[in-house]
Amino acid sequence: MTNHVVDLQPGLTHAVISVTGPDRPGVSAATFRVLSAHGVQLLDVEQANFRGSMYLAAFVGIEADGLDRLKQGLTDTLKGYGQRVTIEMGEQVAASGRPRSTHVVVMLGNPVNAQDVSEVGRTLANFNANIDRIRGISDYPVTGLELYVTIPDYTPGDGATIRKALAELTPRLGVDLAIEGAGLARRSKRLVCFDCDSTLITGEVIEMLAAHAGKEAEVAEVTERAMRGELDFEESLRERVKTLAGLDASVIDEVAADIVLTPGARTTIRTLKKMGYRTAVVSGGFIQVLEDLAKELELDYVEANTLEIVDGKLTGNVIGKIVDRKAKAEFLGEFAADSGLTMNQTVAVGDGANDIDMLSAAGLGIAFNAKPALKEIADTSVNYPFLDSVLHILGIPRSEIDFSDLEDGTYHRVALHN
Repeated sequence: MTNHVVDLQPGLTHAVISVTGPDRPGVSAATFRVLSAHGVQLLDVEQANFRGSMYLAAFVGIEADGLDRLKQGLTDTLKGYGQRVTIEMGEQVAASGRPRSTHVVVMLGNPVNAQDVSEVGRTLANFNANIDRIRGISDYPVTGLELYVTIPDYTPGDGATIRKALAELTPRLGVDLAIEGAGLARRSKRLVCFDCDSTLITGEVIEMLAAHAGKEAEVAEVTERAMRGELDFEESLRERVKTLAGLDASVIDEVAADIVLTPGARTTIRTLKKMGYRTAVVSGGFIQVLEDLAKELELDYVEANTLEIVDGKLTGNVIGKIVDRKAKAEFLGEFAADSGLTMNQTVAVGDGANDIDMLSAAGLGIAFNAKPALKEIADTSVNYPFLDSVLHILGIPRSEIDFSDLEDGTYHRVALHN
């Protein structure tokens, strides 16, 4: 990829000035004061502060015969700050512009070891892909690293082969690895749609209802038949709901009160809402159980099946459109259209085969602690039980999440146990 270089003013030559040392107030101001005194033209600047150390680099145009005076001026001015100054010149400095990464690889693990990064780097190198930059994006509840990568001579689809190679590393290393295209496409996501059971919440609503009815065995038997392929989703749903016939409708409120959100769910939804994302849940469960939760979380959209209730009792029937695999994808499309978004701007998160169509239709499909069939078609998989990993895959750092939560009084961390 060609890098555009801004034209130099007459009489100047390219150079890169680097300042490194302890992170102290005033270093940047002093550096640019000296550069200004020597008539330096700024072309590119980057500064990074890391654990008490700083690195400041400037790509500049300077007068070649004033180079020694400039370096001496910087050295004299910055020695009181404990800084070291280097200046590089030559054709290579001008030619090697700032890299424009084609992809971003996200690593999530507890822990992430140096060996893990080495293995990922070696896998990328096998495809002649270069790591341009690495930054930490999370220290809780998992360690997260974001690797900006350039795939040479990239054309759309080239990332699929690397994604497969990284996916093969995941079970061996014990870290989650996601790869996405870099640039505006990654930043354009504006709608995140979650499956409910075992994704947004930890349990299965139909099993919770069956437990109240004392029908766990009957429901489990139907589930097993569905797993063996003897029933499709709609057939298995109707069979399981039949076992609930005659149950008092008050059980719905009892089950709703027993719902446990997946760890990180509140943080995830709250953060997405702050950033202007639309949020949705589409579920093969039941709207009567989920509607209060959807209101509490301030979700923009919620779709689920509807239990028939007559004279305060469940009839054992489901009424209206069945929210099956096909319907989930259709609802995602409707949510996107209502929000004025393209499908490329959507993210879908789920765990089961019933989510395959939805994740396939989304701009980014995330398999969350998922069945193998879903992992095979998903863009990436998360195997740690924390829903806020979704935020890190989207490139949202934990530091920004925590800072925002501290500002509005919602900051909360719980102790993690291995």
